[in-house]
Amino acid sequence: MKRRELLAGAGGGIAALAAPRLGAAQGNAVLRFKPQTDLTILDPVFTTSYASRFLGFASYDTLYGVDDQLNPHPQMVAGHVVEEDGKRWRLTLRDGLKFHDGEPVRARDAVASVKRWGAVDVFGQLLMAATDEISAPSDKEIVFRLKRPFPLLPNALGKSTSYVPVIMPERLVPADPRQQVTEVVGSGPYRYIAAERISGVRQVWEKFAGYVPREGGTTQFTSGPKIAYIPRIEWNYIPDHPTAAAALMSGEIDWIEDVLLDLAPQLRASRQVTLGSFNPPGHMGVFRLNHIQPPFDNPAIRRVALMAVNQTEIVTSVAGEDASQWNDKVGVFAPLSPMASDAGLEVLTGPRDYGAAKRALEAAGYKGEKVVFISAVDNFGMNQQAMVAADQLRRAGFNVEVVPIAFGVWLQRRGSRNPPEQGGWSCTCTILPGLDFWDPVSHLALRGNGLAAWPGWPTSPELEALRDRWVEAPDVPARQEIARQMQLQSWKDVPYIPAGNWRDLTAFRRNLTGMLNGGVMFYNLKKG
Repeated sequence: MKRRELLAGAGGGIAALAAPRLGAAQGNAVLRFKPQTDLTILDPVFTTSYASRFLGFASYDTLYGVDDQLNPHPQMVAGHVVEEDGKRWRLTLRDGLKFHDGEPVRARDAVASVKRWGAVDVFGQLLMAATDEISAPSDKEIVFRLKRPFPLLPNALGKSTSYVPVIMPERLVPADPRQQVTEVVGSGPYRYIAAERISGVRQVWEKFAGYVPREGGTTQFTSGPKIAYIPRIEWNYIPDHPTAAAALMSGEIDWIEDVLLDLAPQLRASRQVTLGSFNPPGHMGVFRLNHIQPPFDNPAIRRVALMAVNQTEIVTSVAGEDASQWNDKVGVFAPLSPMASDAGLEVLTGPRDYGAAKRALEAAGYKGEKVVFISAVDNFGMNQQAMVAADQLRRAGFNVEVVPIAFGVWLQRRGSRNPPEQGGWSCTCTILPGLDFWDPVSHLALRGNGLAAWPGWPTSPELEALRDRWVEAPDVPARQEIARQMQLQSWKDVPYIPAGNWRDLTAFRRNLTGMLNGGVMFYNLKKG
């Protein structure tokens, strides 16, 4: 599926701010990276965490990859053959694939991995619904036998957004697809060194000598030859941004993923630092409601929350007053996406009337129940959104208690379906890349499949039916019209509330070259 050019010419950029006392620099043999959050979950199919996704890019590989225009290309596969009028796909693994434990990658590893991913991911679930059987008739061949043609199969298996379809050994794939995998054994260019992990401080990768890059093509995003030039990667988690900035400027670290706007002038003034962005669609703010616990199990009360949200207040709290850095009239799709529209957007862009919201809240049956708002206090963007959104809810008449917790704890608590007073939650805010909101097949927050959905667990048969229609639509105009209908339906069901869109900044030492667009990736990087 061809999509509009998105990532090309983004200007390259990746981030690095770090801490003093990290030790003497080790020349060009080590790249030190400061992630936005600590890596607490080692499974990119278990969580939407950025850090886990970037682990996936480093340690694992996928059957297909995508270029800067989001077009799929064979990656772990040498190629494929489509037969029986599109109902049978035969994929052949390329030569030289090997896991980090020394075992060859076999077709049955891919089958087990794809089945597990297909049970939890939006795009994967659509592919599985169209599939009768996935088999491995030999160590090199993967066969999809479909109920109906699914021309987007390479797009699905090359997905680069949340829940990346990485291939892991069959022995590690759990029987329960929602059980977390805690051992990192991939076949990617970098091998994770678990013995050197210090939770909350450091994560380490080393170049995998057994990795055979794909031959030919151009390295873009997750496609083409993935060549590891730097022998060792160290992630140094530094929660204090000024400390990280000082370390970047002094050369104690090389790259920082996220830059606070207040620090940008100081970093820009340094002759040794470059500011940029690897993510042209920017970040999407997400105000997520828990549909299975009061009070937001009541759709009328969810719609009052929609009345309360002021995107301008939220995005300026995160990205500052410079309007060139953000968008505050944002629907359910990323502003750069061809699926974005203004359908029904007045529910978010119209004047906020908190008196009317209070009256609507009373009419909806709200009795003052406590709204437990969990916030990842060590993530600036998530916490700023939560503080402002909580204040907006209070102005609308909600009884809000903000619970500030560390990001790792937030990840665990967000997955709890218990009542708020028993370790659950009522609402929260998070951040995802604009690519995750590009279209309905990548949009986790727009699912309506109940307990199988992303935490928040909304149920909306209408949204699910519209997504199925979108996949089967014959052309872009037809998909755009369905996307408009999905946005209108979302204002009724309120699976989540868009909190705005803002540009992200990243910073790195000028001696780093080969930066790729689309995400944090360490292959293709050189340190001069």
